[in-house]
Amino acid sequence: MNENQNAVRGIFFDVDDTLYDHLEPLRLALQRVLAMGEDFPYGKLYHRFRYYSDILSAEHGAINAAEAKKDLQDMRVRRAKLALAEFGVQVTDREAARIQDAYLEGQFQIQPFPGAVELIRDLQAAGHVVGLITNGPAEHQMAKIKALAMDSIIAPGQIFISGAVGYDKPDPRLFAYVNEQIGTNAASSYYIGDSWRNDVVGALGAGWTAVWFNHRQVQAETEHQPHYTAADYRELAGILLD
Repeated sequence: MNENQNAVRGIFFDVDDTLYDHLEPLRLALQRVLAMGEDFPYGKLYHRFRYYSDILSAEHGAINAAEAKKDLQDMRVRRAKLALAEFGVQVTDREAARIQDAYLEGQFQIQPFPGAVELIRDLQAAGHVVGLITNGPAEHQMAKIKALAMDSIIAPGQIFISGAVGYDKPDPRLFAYVNEQIGTNAASSYYIGDSWRNDVVGALGAGWTAVWFNHRQVQAETEHQPHYTAADYRELAGILLD
């Protein structure tokens, strides 16, 4: 942090692929359903998988709302088919649904990235408000948060799930809602996330300080400029605690 380093900040983290490795459940699902080998470019596929997830979700709008369960499942099937097709792998709707089921199951066998818990505790000890903002159905995302044991160190009132709020990232109304509920303002708010479209563009559009957690070393998708970029939690700590 540069100016006013000692001021209290609202510092919020994304969940999927920011607090934990979101690729591993997908890798295991593909190996289980399609018997893919270890030499498949899972990292590149994951990037396209998330790309289609963001694009298709934005096209729908409010796809994580409780009443949109069928649309959400249809989106998940489409993203798998579209992403895999780019790598020459054609799957049926049924196979894509099986991949999704296995992928969801694996998302509860997760642990935080090294340094994540320590950084959150250090930020809290420094007096900052630390929370989570994540896209997804409320019950599903909360189950992952509990699997990571984040609910034991972050207060419930500082956890915001799009399916419960009614706005999905990158909608600036979600970020504004967080400011309103926490009692902070955009100028004092930081957001850390891996998704270019949802996290970087979303935070910038809301007037927040955007910290791109680019641990997969992917390319920017637009001309937007994040305020900071980090590849691991050591670098994040250097940005947020210095």
